[in-house]
Amino acid sequence: MRLGELQALLDRWFDPATAEPWDAVGLVCGDPDEPVERVLLAVDAVPATVAEAVDSGAQLLVTHHPLLLSGVHGVPADDPKGALVHRMIRAGVAHLVAHTNADAANPGVSDALAARLGLHELRPLEPLLDHALDKLVVFVPLERADALVDALAAAGAGRLGDYERCVWTGEGEGSFRPLAGANPAIGRVGEIERVDEARVEMVVPRVARDAVVAALRAEHPYEEPAFDLLAQAPIPGRRGTGRVGELGEQMRFADFAAHVARTLPATAWGVRAAGDPDRPVRTVAVCGGSGGSLTERARRLGADAFVTADLKHHPVVEAVTERGGDGMGLVDAAHWATEAPWLDAVAERLRTTVGTSDVRVEVSRLVTDPWTLHEPSPRQRRHTEGEGSP
Repeated sequence: MRLGELQALLDRWFDPATAEPWDAVGLVCGDPDEPVERVLLAVDAVPATVAEAVDSGAQLLVTHHPLLLSGVHGVPADDPKGALVHRMIRAGVAHLVAHTNADAANPGVSDALAARLGLHELRPLEPLLDHALDKLVVFVPLERADALVDALAAAGAGRLGDYERCVWTGEGEGSFRPLAGANPAIGRVGEIERVDEARVEMVVPRVARDAVVAALRAEHPYEEPAFDLLAQAPIPGRRGTGRVGELGEQMRFADFAAHVARTLPATAWGVRAAGDPDRPVRTVAVCGGSGGSLTERARRLGADAFVTADLKHHPVVEAVTERGGDGMGLVDAAHWATEAPWLDAVAERLRTTVGTSDVRVEVSRLVTDPWTLHEPSPRQRRHTEGEGSP
């Protein structure tokens, strides 16, 4: 496949328009017309994963974290990040980033994390509003209805998720009287005309409004077609940051924390947990990466535990000590480990979609978590006056 074809596929799955304004997603380097036979997926674009891509013969390195997150004015080879860009270009390795757009996607980063932990009945923790839609209602002679629907669909109307040309039609009678100066396609000036018509209803993405109206006027047989264009109220969709789901069976919070530690990719950090060890856990919220800002939302949605990374001291104290019976358990895992499961999910999706005979897809097994040492504090021994150590 060409790089441009793979990029278009990934952009459909992880829409760049859903990335946060501060983010840097998309193609960092590479020629869209060049062929790709091998893809490597990694969380980070660092010297080790770039070397792995080059040494493995990959033509595309897809990472979750951006290489150039902060704005740059150049990529000279004597700069650490510039050196990586130069190395990839010289080796013919393109680099593509799917970051917060992959966080918001359905399925996305948090879906993979939730699946790894065995959660089901998933819904977004912080849902995005669906794309703004209008509703088009237009009346057209029965024999011209299909042609009009085709033209409207080609202009962007009738698209819902993975479906296109979605339309509802009904039949009725239209009536009108052409006035002086009119040039009617049907009927005569001054006479009442009755026509068997179809009522056509289609959704219209607001960004396609002008194109759809232009297509309607061009294809409709009437000189002055009658139509309504109704703005729809925005509603939360299936995309968004984080996920909330249910465990197959209830477990103690201490056992759940151990389950998370066993299930996620191993790191020196492991996991740490805050909360009552005996708290029952069934409803779980997750957010791959830094999800501390969603802690209160997870609690309000009824989560018994929240799994994410990079939690800060004060929000954790508030969540587990100041909420009384409304508190919840928190599991703080390594940032890399909460996002790495997404790589396997994307790899499998690519293999299924493009076929292993066309493109070979591999996942980097390098642990790029920057925390490489973990030394537990020595346990404090209790001493009671007149007694030895227990």
